Amino acid sequence: MDLAYLWFFVVGVLFVGYFVLDGFDFGVGMSLPFLGKDDVSRRQVINTIGPIWDLNETWVIVAGACLFAAFPEWYATLFSGFYLPLLLILLALILRGVSFEYRHQREGLAWKRGFDRMIVIGSAVPAFLWGVAVGNIVQGVPIDADKEFTGSLLTLLNPYGLWVGATTLLLFFLHGVYFVALKTDGQVQADAHLLAKRTSIPAVLFAAGTVVWTAAIAIGRDAPLLWAVFVCGAVAAGTLLASIVANLRRSDGWAFTFGAGTIVFAVLTLWLALFPYVMPSSTDPAFSLTIENASSTDYTLTIMSWAALIFLPLVLAYQAWTYWIFRKRVTRAHIEKASSAVH
Repeated sequence: MDLAYLWFFVVGVLFVGYFVLDGFDFGVGMSLPFLGKDDVSRRQVINTIGPIWDLNETWVIVAGACLFAAFPEWYATLFSGFYLPLLLILLALILRGVSFEYRHQREGLAWKRGFDRMIVIGSAVPAFLWGVAVGNIVQGVPIDADKEFTGSLLTLLNPYGLWVGATTLLLFFLHGVYFVALKTDGQVQADAHLLAKRTSIPAVLFAAGTVVWTAAIAIGRDAPLLWAVFVCGAVAAGTLLASIVANLRRSDGWAFTFGAGTIVFAVLTLWLALFPYVMPSSTDPAFSLTIENASSTDYTLTIMSWAALIFLPLVLAYQAWTYWIFRKRVTRAHIEKASSAVH
């Protein structure tokens, strides 16, 4: 396989990893107003991702760096045309990170509630805007002969982009609630089961709409991997339904696993519908960025391939070790004991 095509799928896998891992981070943050009935329960929810949220975010850095090195033309057009939404995502991530670190610095209720609100905002904004961005990439945006984006922010706020944004927000929210149920006990866990049940219907409706709409776009574009789009879409639907059933049965591990599988195959559905383009032009198909005309040289891609072969297994091993170390539940008794020790 040509290295440019290989790296198209490598970048896709990196974004899949990011959306799965930071996706449940976003979901946990968005669930805070629904599951945090008091300060102890709010701490319980936040502490489920306390040791791992920053590690999960490194995936987007790696994905962005690989995109820059492997597809510089794609990177340039994407980051210049999508500058404002990507800036909003960055600011939201900063806001969320600061809130995690500063929330516990004072005991005042107003102080903590203020940072709690920033955690919710800093989680919801990226969860929605990432979907809007990916949806627009798949659908196509106005690009001229110089490979420059000629639209505006309003161009990106089209029906398909907004629908995909709502879908990612709901799927990440559900994924995060599954994680809270997996990692907590008592009332928070019971509330998480109920919240996941209530979220499941809108998540199914929006996810189904995204799969059908994306398949229609792929058919209209005569996508060469159309069969894979249908397969991944069907698997995403199946894993989503399986996660809902597992949640109803209180099988938290399976619910979270199937929820992760839903995001994996949903992102793959979008990614495969894009192939062999990287940014289709809605102005003129001849102006589109493809894998071939947007990629780096073979020499650059060869060096990147060797570096990925060496370092990616180390990153995966370290992340697996981190999750193993922090595998235990965050219990209410533990939070109360820690609070009493401080006071």
